[in-house]
Order: sequence, then C-alpha cells, then structure tokens
Amino acid sequence: MMYTSLDDFLKQGKTLLAKGPVALIFIEDDVEIATTLRHHLQCGFETVVALMPDAFDMPKDVETRVHRVPFDCAQSGAVIGAINKVIAAAKPGCWLYYCYNTEYLFYPFCETRSVTEMLSFHAEERRDAMLTYVVDLYAGDLHQTPSAVSLEHAHLDRSGYYAQARPDPETQTPRDRQLVFFGGLRWRYEEHIPAHSRKIDRIALFRAKPDLQILDSHSFNDQEYNTYACPWHHNLTAAICSFRTAKALKRNPGSSFDIDSFRWRNSTPFEWHSRQLLDLGLMEPGQWF
Repeated sequence: MMYTSLDDFLKQGKTLLAKGPVALIFIEDDVEIATTLRHHLQCGFETVVALMPDAFDMPKDVETRVHRVPFDCAQSGAVIGAINKVIAAAKPGCWLYYCYNTEYLFYPFCETRSVTEMLSFHAEERRDAMLTYVVDLYAGDLHQTPSAVSLEHAHLDRSGYYAQARPDPETQTPRDRQLVFFGGLRWRYEEHIPAHSRKIDRIALFRAKPDLQILDSHSFNDQEYNTYACPWHHNLTAAICSFRTAKALKRNPGSSFDIDSFRWRNSTPFEWHSRQLLDLGLMEPGQWF
C-alpha cells in the first residue's frame, strides 16, 4: 500500500501500530532495496514500512507486501524525527524496529524462528528493548566491487570489538548495565568517522510507550531501554549486518582514495547465518534455547 506522507501513514495505519512487530526501513539510496525488504519480510515482521523517495523503484513482488511512505532521509534529523512520530502514534506495547537499506537483521536461531517468537520471549523476561550490534559488512574485492556492497562476497571482522562503560553525563559515574561498543570499520578507519558515529550499539528493537523518545545517539530518554540485560541474567541480543559504513567510506572523497581494500588479517567471509554471529560473540541467545 502507498501513502502520500508519513503523517498519512500514521493516520491510516493505526491498526498496524497496535501490536507489531513493525519494521521501519529507511531507504537512503537505490542500493539493495529489494533484498533489504525481502530479508525483513522473511524474518516475520507483521508490517514492513519502506520510507523512501518517490524516485526509487521497488520490484512488484515486494511492492504488494510492504507499506511505501514518501520520505527523504537526507535531511538532518529526519530519521530520528520520523521514529519519534511513529512511537507517539503507536499503541503502547507495540514492538518497533528500524534500520536502513543494505542492513540485515540477524538474531539467534533466525533461520527457524520468527522475529515475533523472539520478541514474545523477550517480553516474557520483562524486557521492553533489545540491544543490537551493527556489524560492518564489506566486499572482499573493491576492484571488482568499488561500491563495497557485495552480498555474494561479503566479509566481516571476526575480532577487534570492545566495550567501554557509558558514563552519566552529570555524575560521570558508569551507568548500570550500559556499555558503549566499538569495532569493525568504524574502529579501523576511525580517522574518517566522526566521534559521535563510531559506536556500533543501537537499540533497534523496542516497545512504544508514552513520552518515549529516541535521541540522536540512537539511545533513548528512558535509561532502562539502553541497558544490554536485566539485573538478574543475560538477555537476548541481535545483530544488524550492515554495508552502510563501507558504502560511505568508499563514496566519501576524503576516505575513498585512502582505501584499496577493507580486508585485513582478521577478515572472514560472512556466511549469512546466525550461528557464525553467535560463535563470534556478536550476539547473545540469553536464556532462549
């Protein structure tokens, strides 16, 4: 279904925002639009919303299964503003998710279990949000694939990830069960990445509630939403495997000519399977078996 604007979708789509999970896919360019949308449809999202410019094409088989909303991601603060509008319009308790094109959600056992099953379990553990790690993907050969986006020959870093305590800005003491995570291309090429964009943690799955707002840092104004686990045991986490950083580094003239290859001694082919991400410690099954 197509809409004239985000406000039009929020007005007509009230029933879609009652329970979820609803996937908000922000389309920044015309790269891998169809595969991004198909992947999240296959995950089992009840509703997939493509927020994208009118100029971009969408295959017919996908077009009939997603809700297309005219949207320009390039405007400063547009994505954060749109997510907050959806949160305000959604029924409290509705599960929401957001990502961009060329990003693919993986969670434990996603090959055999739906995202709805996972979030049902997560909710039973009294969790209203889920930490996701944005794992950088990149083409193995930039001479053959100068865009850095290759699903067939995707690679990722198998090591080089680390975390630091997230301090409270007022007291400078570490916040309970909150960490800032780093790694991947944003760590290896940090001289080309603004400091505020270097972290790889994102609270991409969360439940709407009154007065909840997402901030520019991709964290929330409710500090419990920013925690990686509950106080009594480890919880589920997920991964968003993303070509966005590689794509940006090769498009940006300030970094493109400095990078002949993203591969290094700790690169490994991406297997497009949750088991690899679990084995590398890039997501956590918690108590879900």
